[in-house]
Amino acid sequence: MNGKILITGCAGFIGYHLCKQLFSNHDLVIGIDNLNNYYDVKLKNDRLKNLKISAKSLGCKFIFKKEKLENKNSIRAIFKLYNPDVVINLAAQAGVSYSLENPESYISSNILGFLTILEACKEYSVKNLIYASSSSVYGGNIKKPFSELDTTNHPISIYAATKISNELMAHTYSHLYNIPCIGLRFFTVYGPWGRPDMAPMIFANSILKNRPINVFNNGNMQRDFTYINDVVEVLLKLISLPALPNKGFDRINPDNSSSWAPHRIFNVGNSHPINLLDFINILEEEIGIKAIKNFQNNRPGDVQNTFADTNRIEKWINYKPNTSLKHGIKNFVLWYKKYYGF
Repeated sequence: MNGKILITGCAGFIGYHLCKQLFSNHDLVIGIDNLNNYYDVKLKNDRLKNLKISAKSLGCKFIFKKEKLENKNSIRAIFKLYNPDVVINLAAQAGVSYSLENPESYISSNILGFLTILEACKEYSVKNLIYASSSSVYGGNIKKPFSELDTTNHPISIYAATKISNELMAHTYSHLYNIPCIGLRFFTVYGPWGRPDMAPMIFANSILKNRPINVFNNGNMQRDFTYINDVVEVLLKLISLPALPNKGFDRINPDNSSSWAPHRIFNVGNSHPINLLDFINILEEEIGIKAIKNFQNNRPGDVQNTFADTNRIEKWINYKPNTSLKHGIKNFVLWYKKYYGF
């Protein structure tokens, strides 16, 4: 057995793809997801159905638990029963725009839920905790590319604020209880089986139905799109490379990406930001239909440009996300048309 892995958010976009890869090399994978209705529950259930089929075909024992992270007694019971070696926390209330409408759900899921995970990792001596942060933490920063050394004191959405809080909470538990923790700031992950609340799915749906797409900030936005397979490869490599203390940590001039405790922060991006209109052009080419563009002002909470400095993760795991946007979008459109029957 190559260790027991527990994945929260296993029926989510990243969790689904990660679990499928883990089945090949692990005898036991425990998945937790509350299957909430923030977006299409059918998509989550279809991911889950595929996971069960895939695990069975590969001879991996996949145990699924439908549970909210906030239900601490239930989560503690799962940890007690399976005693995982590695925990990968991908479950969260996602989405910048929705955090303006329903901030309470972000505090409950992302703060209280993450606290439950940290407490369970402490109690059951987890050897490696990897958790999802977000590029949104860079907030009002205008220096590019975004570096883990940059401060993150100026979030512009509740979602971002909860992710910054997660990083601070993880560092505290790493310091107090010697839990190796790695926080990953994901940059606009896309690909097959993606999230319907994100631009690729929203745009593809509207273009295929000849409906207008809303182009915010009049198209003057850039995103560092990161293909799902690259993200999963990073996660797989980190399973065997837990955080270590930075022995040269200087408390007078602190490195924001590391610590005297076994806690690290890494950007996970493609390091090639793409203008939103160029992204739409590539999507149009793959779909074969021109988009009807409805240009609008920027939305509150949206970061105008994202650009990841990935030098630190490249050095840590000897890997650089590098899937081209054209290749990634081609795979995404092929899946989208097949899944939704276009």
